[in-house]
Amino acid sequence: MFLLGAVQFVNVVDFVMVLPLGPDFARALGIPTHQLGLIAGSYTASAALAGLVAATFLDRFDRRRALLVAMLGLVLGTATGGAALGLGSMLLARLLAGAFGGPATSLSLSILTDCVPPERRGRAIGKVMGAFSIASVLGVPAGLELARVGGWQLPFFAIATLGALVSIAAAALLPPMRGHLRAAVGAPPRQPLAALLAERVVPLSLAGTAVAMIGSFSIISNLSSFVQFNLGYPRADLGLLYMAGGSVSFFSMRLAGWCADRWGAPWVVAAGTALVVAVIGLAFVPARPLIPVVGMFVGFMLANSTRLVGFNTLTTRVPAPAERARFMSLQSAVQHLSTSAGATLSTAVLHERADQSLEGMARLAGFAIVVSAALPVIAWLLDRRLRARSASTIVATAPASARSAAP
Repeated sequence: MFLLGAVQFVNVVDFVMVLPLGPDFARALGIPTHQLGLIAGSYTASAALAGLVAATFLDRFDRRRALLVAMLGLVLGTATGGAALGLGSMLLARLLAGAFGGPATSLSLSILTDCVPPERRGRAIGKVMGAFSIASVLGVPAGLELARVGGWQLPFFAIATLGALVSIAAAALLPPMRGHLRAAVGAPPRQPLAALLAERVVPLSLAGTAVAMIGSFSIISNLSSFVQFNLGYPRADLGLLYMAGGSVSFFSMRLAGWCADRWGAPWVVAAGTALVVAVIGLAFVPARPLIPVVGMFVGFMLANSTRLVGFNTLTTRVPAPAERARFMSLQSAVQHLSTSAGATLSTAVLHERADQSLEGMARLAGFAIVVSAALPVIAWLLDRRLRARSASTIVATAPASARSAAP
């Protein structure tokens, strides 16, 4: 659990630190502020494509070895970002990091799901996804401070170094993960991706992932610029915002995981989505936010992380063990593609004024509210179909005598 959390921490910091650092390296490299969404989108588009490709072969290998390859590629891509000279080279660096970061996420979640039974997965996912909160509490503020002290390049090199250390620790301490290979022996032949997608629960699960990511990242990709240039929040205090939001969401993720195990994931998704809609409506739709910057930031992170824990707990029930990494790769591909779509869409809706403030945030917030509201509906439908599938499987595998005796 600790190693998987460390892998997720490096992966998350590598992705999320680019957004708050965006105004810093944009000035240094001559990149217009309104094009920062393209940099976030390049990572996610690359991770999406890598997820689609990896879905064809990941389940054929020891998960530990595959994870180490993905981590080493992520380290190389992150270090390359620190050597960027302009928009083009930064985009290439983020494309390389995304190509390995996407599969790293899929593999770590596959290992987690292999090792933890369904009745405890909510709490386990809440703990491992807590890496996002720790990244906000420690990683992002540390990256911002490193950039202030040593230049915008230093955070990239620091994360690359940390990723190399985590990779060494995983190689030394993580046991071989071949259980899914043994489960595949004697099982029906592995389905092609088209057949996997034909299962009713799979496209519904992927649709929920897309809805969650598009809605949230249309806002997240511009959050740092919005609070600085529209609301006048000091750049020097930006790290405190991430620290506050990460601290709250660290505990809320664990609580959300416990609630998902206790009362069911769809209830957690519904509660988190209701709070997301409320925060967006109060903070981004009015000309001036109706809640303070800290409350807006903390509330958004808490709400979004809560519903993601709930929905990810639900989706772990979708694949069989021998198909888990394939499904997780597909899910990662959809997640990153949707994140890229949300970030890229924001660049079309928003416009930069002469003072670097963003125009069009209310329209973008309205779109995010409409898209986010669909997630609880998808979660309820997915839960019903998974329960129906489980019931039919139990009946199909019961002894013939038991089936004939059933009313």
